[in-house]
Amino acid sequence: MKIAIVSDSIYPYHKGGKETRIFELSTRLAKAGNDVHIYTMKWWDQPGRIRKENGVTLHAISRKYKLYSGGRRSMVQGVLFGVACFRLLSEPFDVVDVDHMPYFPLFSMWIVCRLKRKPMTATWHEVWGGSYWRDYLGHLGFIASLLERLTVRIPDHIVAVSEFTAERLETILHSQKPITWIENGIDTAAIRRLKPSKQTSDVVFVGRLLSHKNVDVLIRAVAILTRKRPDITCLIISDGPERPQLERLSAKMGVSDNIVFTGFIEHDVDKFRLMKASRVFAHPSTREGFGIVALEALACGLPVVTTNHPENAARYMITPEIGRICKPTPQSLARAIESVLNDQDLRDTTEVARSFDWRVSARALEKVYAR
Repeated sequence: MKIAIVSDSIYPYHKGGKETRIFELSTRLAKAGNDVHIYTMKWWDQPGRIRKENGVTLHAISRKYKLYSGGRRSMVQGVLFGVACFRLLSEPFDVVDVDHMPYFPLFSMWIVCRLKRKPMTATWHEVWGGSYWRDYLGHLGFIASLLERLTVRIPDHIVAVSEFTAERLETILHSQKPITWIENGIDTAAIRRLKPSKQTSDVVFVGRLLSHKNVDVLIRAVAILTRKRPDITCLIISDGPERPQLERLSAKMGVSDNIVFTGFIEHDVDKFRLMKASRVFAHPSTREGFGIVALEALACGLPVVTTNHPENAARYMITPEIGRICKPTPQSLARAIESVLNDQDLRDTTEVARSFDWRVSARALEKVYAR
């Protein structure tokens, strides 16, 4: 098949759960003999709008616009990239898979697919719902919530990244479209071969520094933990719009010597080595459609502490044998981290991670495209 994948951000130029998923699945689909093309913004500095990486052809259909404005997703970027998607009118493909965020490309691609008489699949990573959109955008949240409810009606088929997201598509957005649940995966064998970094830590966090990741809660929790463990160390891996205020909070709480902000780490192997050199993975996020970084932590042999929040799908992976689930407050997070650090009877977390496999997910996705 000639498969077109539409996403405004791609790995390794921008790192997150959806970018990792697209990379892992697209490269495996290409290895299986499919002709895979990704249509995105121009993330690379090299000349030319078309390039091939890892067997997949990348097409820059627009220049690179900033994804975030004032710490929030940019609606201007979404509109401009959505308009750029009309370029696919001149592109041949058998099936297209459109990333659901930032919504506007779904409208463009619906028109493109109808004119070309091609099936349209959309991948849904998470469902926000009206209340979250209002908290996130204020009075503009109504528009975003309306877009979310409208776009769920557009695709011919929806792929959800987790059972949690599939259920929310039906119960919150009332989707009437066919939904296939295809999980994210992990390459446990590759991670197992890596040696831990020489830079050790007690607690590690990995993720974009955005408000819903609640890294401020983690910083306050570390401050609480220093009362009993004055030498506790915490590594915060990655970058994002919240970093300046988080660094200021770290100084204000008196834990600048305990917390290290690594910034963006280009190579995943270096990230995994740092994770393997830690003792517990803190994942205080309150909004995860799947929580792939928590799965990566389990594959690194780390117990995971995450939040018992109704919009956090990562909590379904965690049991008392491999981590803790806590309230999204500094006190509760501190107690959970302390509990894990003191627990000598935790199960080998890598056993859980091995049940998730990108190869299985890629084969399932190929079947969806072939319908």
